Amino acid sequence: MSRRLRLLLLAAGVLAFLAISFLLARYLTTENVERDDIFSLLRAEARGDVHGMLAQLDGCARRPSCASTVVTDARGLRRPGDLKILALSSATAYSLTSSTGLTRVAWKVPGRFPVVQCVLVDRQGSFLTGLSVTLRALGPPLAGTATC
Repeated sequence: MSRRLRLLLLAAGVLAFLAISFLLARYLTTENVERDDIFSLLRAEARGDVHGMLAQLDGCARRPSCASTVVTDARGLRRPGDLKILALSSATAYSLTSSTGLTRVAWKVPGRFPVVQCVLVDRQGSFLTGLSVTLRALGPPLAGTATC
């Protein structure tokens, strides 16, 4: 095999590796985007910030039942302190294409009992084109080990 052919094959291999790495990194960061968006929503809830919560829940302000739940949650779950996510279980996790599902999240602030809630998450796109994450609704608190 000539030196030139070997260099071309090596270059093609490096390009293929870089392309696959880029797609994989973009795909895996979607999980972080979902977690970060939920964390931001819960921080607004713990502050009692109804407007902040509605701004993060796409279309929620236009749906009376969703907006009512947000107001009730913001009033009842207001907790000062450093919020920590204890567990997060997403029905849309590692989806290769568009999907919608509930994410169960357990969270707490120091000195208070944990809170468990469900967030309706909508992912659009594909792993090739990129996935976007949109939060649609936040449910009321659940009993400790309840599922969504």
